[in-house]
Amino acid sequence: MADFIPPARNTASPFADMRGHHVAVRTPDLETARRWYVEKLDFRVVAEWDYADEQLAYLAPATDDHFYVEILGGGDPSPADVRPYTDLGDSLKYAGYHHFCLNVASVDATVEELRARGVTIVTEPFELLAISRRLAFFCDPFGNLIELAEVLP
Repeated sequence: MADFIPPARNTASPFADMRGHHVAVRTPDLETARRWYVEKLDFRVVAEWDYADEQLAYLAPATDDHFYVEILGGGDPSPADVRPYTDLGDSLKYAGYHHFCLNVASVDATVEELRARGVTIVTEPFELLAISRRLAFFCDPFGNLIELAEVLP
């Protein structure tokens, strides 16, 4: 199984125009988060703006112009810390937002580079044959989980 074969598109749906655009991550410090995504993941800053007492930014992966991470920083009161996940199993105990995923050519090579850049690896690479993927999880400086996925041949 090289990749998923989705069912036929439902072009008759009143929601046929929906497309994924971004995932938002709330952070107590926009500058720290922005710097981390740029320095550790080579993301590009697409836009920055203020909203009320918060600062926001769209960041995009190095070569992807169709998916953004929106960082929401500042504000009063400041957001509470996320749960201190110790591993993937521990993280699955909680309801709500869990992670977002980035596809890569090689999970192992990406994890090696992330580790060299001082990024915390939460779950070492493993294969999940049910979806024909090699996966790993790491976290940003505030504990938000990010998944890496490599399609297996």
